[in-house]
Amino acid sequence: MRKSFTWMKWAVLTSSIWLTGCGTISTLGKLESGAGAEASRMWDRWVEGEGDIAVATTWERKVKKGVTAQEVEQVLKQVATERNMRDVGTLPLSKELEARSGKKEKLLTVYSFCSPTTARKMVDFSPHMAAYLPCRISMVEKEDGLWLYTLNMDMMVKMGRKLPSPLKEEAKAVRDTIWEMMERGHKGEF
Repeated sequence: MRKSFTWMKWAVLTSSIWLTGCGTISTLGKLESGAGAEASRMWDRWVEGEGDIAVATTWERKVKKGVTAQEVEQVLKQVATERNMRDVGTLPLSKELEARSGKKEKLLTVYSFCSPTTARKMVDFSPHMAAYLPCRISMVEKEDGLWLYTLNMDMMVKMGRKLPSPLKEEAKAVRDTIWEMMERGHKGEF
């Protein structure tokens, strides 16, 4: 099964290049090294997710059994402080829904973080990056426990146009901070 997906992936890529011609070839020369490998990983996750684009473009971590939502939140905010990221807001969606309906809701909270100077530089580099601001981590209660979700930051750092220095290093630092938040958050590591 895996072999046929790999064959299909390369067939689609080859036909895309053939159909779009020089524009694709020209664009390939402007990408970060490793962009193709990252696109391939996204493609694999898209297939595994049965076409769900959100599966392909996010990272997720199951919160370790025994770790509370409050502990996860504390860890996320602690890592942000340690790594000089601003905590720019919390959106307690489940509490809002409970207030509206009067019924208990499964936990759904969105935490927002930002490095203002890096954000400004990213938007100056590509105004479309503003749609990704601020960085967010969502905590979602499912039947099997709590989960953390965030955008796959490797898309930004590894898959797009080549970022100029020092923006590349700053973007990588933001990526690493979000990764650390996910890793430590799901384990409850203070």
